Amino acid sequence: MASVEVDQVTFSYPVYDIGGRSLKVSMMHQFGGRSESGVVKVRALSDISLSLKTGDRLGLIGRNGAGKSTLLRVLAGVMHPQQGSVKIDGRVVPLIGRAIGMQPDLTGMQNIELPMRLLGDKEAEIKRGKREIPDWTGIGDFIHLPLRTYSDGMRARLMFAICTAVRGDVLIMDEWLSAGDMEFATAATIRLQEMLSETGIVVISTHSVEMLRTLCNIICWMERGQVVMIGEPEVVIPAYLSGIRQRGVDDRIVIAAE
Repeated sequence: MASVEVDQVTFSYPVYDIGGRSLKVSMMHQFGGRSESGVVKVRALSDISLSLKTGDRLGLIGRNGAGKSTLLRVLAGVMHPQQGSVKIDGRVVPLIGRAIGMQPDLTGMQNIELPMRLLGDKEAEIKRGKREIPDWTGIGDFIHLPLRTYSDGMRARLMFAICTAVRGDVLIMDEWLSAGDMEFATAATIRLQEMLSETGIVVISTHSVEMLRTLCNIICWMERGQVVMIGEPEVVIPAYLSGIRQRGVDDRIVIAAE
């Protein structure tokens, strides 16, 4: 059984070489940071606690700079909090970046193996990926050519196929993976849904309200590194949208037609 326990996690970024006292003061006011020995520490997460069990799908929502991406990286083990603790039972698959270790001078086939190894796949899983991924992408003989010869669409297909070939107990996902180009949107959606159905716990950061409504059973609304509200989608999402509208904030959110 997969589980995630986050207990009072706090994370701050050190920011160096900031000239001028007024700029330092402004950053500390805006981001809740503090200055130590001339270094401004910007607090990205403040006292975050949450608990997830198998079957939970947590959606992170909030304005740009709210701390969503930092929380994803902490859960993925890429960053370690200065205070608090993170305990995860199960294999974690972090899909929080577009590059995923791919190299432009390697062929598409070679690029299948490298990211899968970085994500912890075993030999049998890599062999299966090499059989399945070329067929699914539909890029034909380009799979044997260097990645730098690919169009943006072909590269996106390959990255999507590799990422969705990896299986784990806890999936940490940024919203970029949910977006395929129009040509293979239907196939990409089906493939993504199959992946999610086989994963114990999913944590996703997205601006798409429709995705939050259809995918998640828990929503965490974040602002300035803190949890504003956490709970069921039908409670948290309307509260978030109402707050955004009342403040007149220009935030990049996608609201589906009612």
